[in-house]
Amino acid sequence: MNDLRGKTIFITGSTRGIGREIALRCARDGAQVVITGKTVTAHAKLPGTIFTVANEVVQAGGQALAIQMDVRDAQAIKAAVEQTVAKFGRIDVLVNNASAISMTPSLETTAKRLDLMWEVNMRATFLVSQACIPYLKQVDNAHILTLSPPLNMDAKWFAPHLAYTISKYGMSLCTLGMAREFAAGSGRIKGIGINCLWPRTTIATAAIEFNFPAEILRASRKPAIMADAAYAILTRESSTCSGNFFIDEEVLREAGVWDFEQYAVSPGTPLFSDLFLG
Repeated sequence: MNDLRGKTIFITGSTRGIGREIALRCARDGAQVVITGKTVTAHAKLPGTIFTVANEVVQAGGQALAIQMDVRDAQAIKAAVEQTVAKFGRIDVLVNNASAISMTPSLETTAKRLDLMWEVNMRATFLVSQACIPYLKQVDNAHILTLSPPLNMDAKWFAPHLAYTISKYGMSLCTLGMAREFAAGSGRIKGIGINCLWPRTTIATAAIEFNFPAEILRASRKPAIMADAAYAILTRESSTCSGNFFIDEEVLREAGVWDFEQYAVSPGTPLFSDLFLG
């Protein structure tokens, strides 16, 4: 297994939740972590800024670069990638973590919310990947990891929240297509491992806290499980690990982890399965 020492990890939406946990897990290897997000001053209900997370990355043993970036802004994406390469000289890993959610049925989904989900979810995944790939092609064992679900065309995953599902599946479709387009032996110098990761259970993030009842939050797992699963994927050989729709628990079982109570918000509480699974 490889490690991430000296590698540059570019993470979207990394001021809190899963993105922050992945940043800290990579930092423990001595990675160079790029923290991106819009938050530069603390929010009353949502702690964490790009600067506080950057400080945590340094304390965990890594190097950090905090960049204010709105993933809806194509020019900001391009500038952030250029700033990263100017600072660290390379990009080895992209984690497409930024996401917007609105669990609304079709007649209650406003144009504003529809546009937000499409731009933050599919469009940003495509544009950030597009901006990073020229640099990922230059390094050994490059990876793109997108936090989106396995594709399943059963209508039950669309009907309750059509716009959200389309936007998240758009992220997954980016993985499906790019994994083939940038595979080893596809005419490129080096193959890029391009995969998705999704949780078996709900994860205790702000999205769960503000969009679901409190009992679901208690029946969730901590973001650390996704960070550990992401690390296990990002340290695999990219040439033989691409085009997969991974589930966190399955990845960790394969890596030899069997104690999942350590990740529970409330140990002993029956867990709540995440969307798009089951």
